[in-house]
Amino acid sequence: MQHIWSILIALLIFELIIVIHEFGHFIVAKMHGIRVNQFAVGMGPKLLHFRRGETEYSLRLLPIGGFCAMEGEDDDSSDPKAFGSKSVWRRMTVVLAGALMNLVLGYVLVMVLLCMGDQIASTTIAQFAQTEDTVSGEMVTAAESQRCGLKIGDKIVAVDGSHIFAATDLVYKLRTSNTDTFTVTVKRGEEKVILENVTFHNDQTGGLLDFAVEGKTKTPWNVAYYGVKNTTATAKLIWMSLIELVTGKYGIQDLSGPVGTISVIEEAASTGENMMERVESLMNLTIFITVNVGVFNLLPIPALDGSRFVFLAIEAIRRKPLPKEREAAVHLIGMAALFLLMIFVTVQDIGKFFQ
Repeated sequence: MQHIWSILIALLIFELIIVIHEFGHFIVAKMHGIRVNQFAVGMGPKLLHFRRGETEYSLRLLPIGGFCAMEGEDDDSSDPKAFGSKSVWRRMTVVLAGALMNLVLGYVLVMVLLCMGDQIASTTIAQFAQTEDTVSGEMVTAAESQRCGLKIGDKIVAVDGSHIFAATDLVYKLRTSNTDTFTVTVKRGEEKVILENVTFHNDQTGGLLDFAVEGKTKTPWNVAYYGVKNTTATAKLIWMSLIELVTGKYGIQDLSGPVGTISVIEEAASTGENMMERVESLMNLTIFITVNVGVFNLLPIPALDGSRFVFLAIEAIRRKPLPKEREAAVHLIGMAALFLLMIFVTVQDIGKFFQ
């Protein structure tokens, strides 16, 4: 029964992310006067459908996707409201709108999570871990980073040259680094201070995190501001993961598809001592997935929005479009490669599931 619920939750999350993506294309196309022939939620046979104006809206049987079909998007059309008849910059905004809507969804969910917490975590050091001295009985520092020069009130700005946007950003940097010492840049008062050879170690727990960060009051400004910082940190984490995948730090065996994601969602749905904590865990995972979809779609990979944007940029530079058959061939090859990758990853996920 737990597996069934996990699959249903996963389908709802995937469908939300895909529909938001397609809605981004839809709403910007409408703003630019482009004819949208169909907007569908789900795939397969129609369950419900109606027409309003020039667009047919439909709810379909299989909750595994959706689409926004614009006039003249993939073929020639003489309709003055066709996609291809609009200026390059208008088409660029339509192409980018899907990925940007995924990022907006992540930002909104981050703000909701921040509102659900008692305070908002910053990157300013509030206190260091302490332990009792066995000789004097006094409380002394248990934080190696404090002994290396960090102070209470320091705002961590960068670690090894990598900008730190949020606390999650800092944790990821420390846990994935191959070194034990770091160059830490902090804002101390009104000046920036660079500390070399900083080591993070909690003598009590043996872990890396040897300090607590300052909690900010939940005000509308702080929620909006730290919402941007946390969303940016998530996007940066995904970008760094992609770079590490390309450079060989992670292998193709570390990738997961929908089947593997269902297992992660099942774990997230059971993480926490109460319903609220489980909801927060699922929201965090949804944020990660939707930002991931947004970032990945902006990459110049054939068949993705980023690749379509590149073709439009080339058109803007040449002042004339590339032949549609060439663009279609590139996207077809990219789609086939992504499809083969998805099959491989799915088979790999199924194998892991039975193991």
